[in-house]
Amino acid sequence: MDIKLPRLAEGVESGTVVNILVKEGQQIKKDQPIMELETQKAVGSIPSPESGTVTKIHVKEGMEVAVGQALISIDAEGDAAAAQSAQNSPVAPQKISSERAQPAPPQPARQGAIQDQSVTHRYQAQSGAPPPAAPSIRKIARELGIDLTRVKGSEAGGRIVLDDLRAYIDRLQRLAFEAKAGAAETPADKGPRPALGETMDFAKWGPVRREKMAPLRRTVSQRMVQSWTTIPKINQFDDADITALLELRKKYAPAYENRRARLTLTAFVVKAVAGALRKYPRANSSLDEAAHEIVYKDYRHIGIAVDTEGGLIVPVLRDADKKSLLEISSELHGLTERTRARKIALEELQGGSFTISNQGSIGGAHFTPIIYAPQVAILGIGQGAARPVVLDGKIAVRTMLPLCLAYDHRVLDGADAVRFLREIIHGLESFPEAEVKLN
Repeated sequence: MDIKLPRLAEGVESGTVVNILVKEGQQIKKDQPIMELETQKAVGSIPSPESGTVTKIHVKEGMEVAVGQALISIDAEGDAAAAQSAQNSPVAPQKISSERAQPAPPQPARQGAIQDQSVTHRYQAQSGAPPPAAPSIRKIARELGIDLTRVKGSEAGGRIVLDDLRAYIDRLQRLAFEAKAGAAETPADKGPRPALGETMDFAKWGPVRREKMAPLRRTVSQRMVQSWTTIPKINQFDDADITALLELRKKYAPAYENRRARLTLTAFVVKAVAGALRKYPRANSSLDEAAHEIVYKDYRHIGIAVDTEGGLIVPVLRDADKKSLLEISSELHGLTERTRARKIALEELQGGSFTISNQGSIGGAHFTPIIYAPQVAILGIGQGAARPVVLDGKIAVRTMLPLCLAYDHRVLDGADAVRFLREIIHGLESFPEAEVKLN
């Protein structure tokens, strides 16, 4: 039997083989890990569904595999009994052999799907409803950044199927190749104009070194491009006076250390953000473009951007609004350590409703983070610094924390964003000591 890559989670269609844990000829047991796979930003093991002997390994380390692709072949322990039973019947072995030897004939593509589709096609309904298509088709189109109103459906009522989507992509590729060919004929005096994705020979100007993009870096790249090109983002800047907050942290940090927790500034920010999300639920929502609906979430799962050697990973701290500062500090430390060691589970990277990106430990002031779709907002935190400010009519030196709220203008208006950010600042500047004390 072939052991194939199962569907590990919603939206996960492929992974990269990190480590193969078995060899050909090796006896393996049911549920024994056979290889480690990197999917999106997590590394996990693939267990064997049956016991048996490994007869063939179909993949190599570093290879990208898709859901349903064969990983290894084994002679399952149950096969021997089946073969013995089959010998008692002269017909059965021949029938089984014949069925296995003949692959299923390929299904012809629908005529409507293989016809060239004009890129000028535009679906318009008097009711304003989106073009008819299955949820799976909408998901694929959303991930690829394709506007379904430009795809001509071949089914009844203009319903869009997978073959229509493929035909549309083929059409765009042909147009891209034609444009590239036309650009190649441009006079040399106009200078090089490489097409998107075209490889340039940088070595002609000096020594270069090439490095294959890691799966994690490719995932980050794809998601950042998707967010940047599909979300109309606005940035709201402000500063929080955290002088008193840092005094609280200094006072209670040793007690938290005794409880095996680290009282960090990020923990305070998580607590303040969780409270603000309760008061302003629109910042905790997502936009369902296909249904033209805003999805309000009754949970506050906050993603924390973690800098690792492989790239940026965002584990999720769940139900932050229901946890004490001690619980947040303890869980935050554990999540960060597991993330940097690449021992974080895929489930711990999913389900976030808001994200915090804190660059204060590195340095720098304001920066503009990219929204972690399908969320509608993200908070960027810089490094706190001592500055002269006017306090009660006098100049005083206070520690000011630079903040930037990036938000999706389709869901949040400017006034909403300002109120939400001011609520976070109020939570930081007037953090109650009672919530920091330990019992």
